Amino acid sequence: MTELLDRYIAAWNERDADKRRAAVDALWAPEGTYTDPLADVRGREAIDATIAAVQDQFPDFAFRPGELFDAHHDIARFTWELGPVDGEAVVVGFDVVVLDAEGRIKHVHGFLDKVPAM
Repeated sequence: MTELLDRYIAAWNERDADKRRAAVDALWAPEGTYTDPLADVRGREAIDATIAAVQDQFPDFAFRPGELFDAHHDIARFTWELGPVDGEAVVVGFDVVVLDAEGRIKHVHGFLDKVPAM
């Protein structure tokens, strides 16, 4: 499961559109979902578009794993941070991932614990 977290964070950081889409295709089930307070999407194309939109909103930031990671059966939960590579996190979140029988992401349930003031 820790390898899954590494690949998940890498997909969110991948700036090359073709490589990012390949990472999404490898990670998510075809009808996988991603839901957080700002997005509710289904399917790899929509997930890829969501990642691209976040990258456009935060062009100089990168995702990194947070302090918490826990997994059992087909479920993992973990925290993550988004901010300057060498700086304090601007956004902090908590995701719960549910895998399908093939080990691909079926659902991501995301929570935002820290967001910048608009």
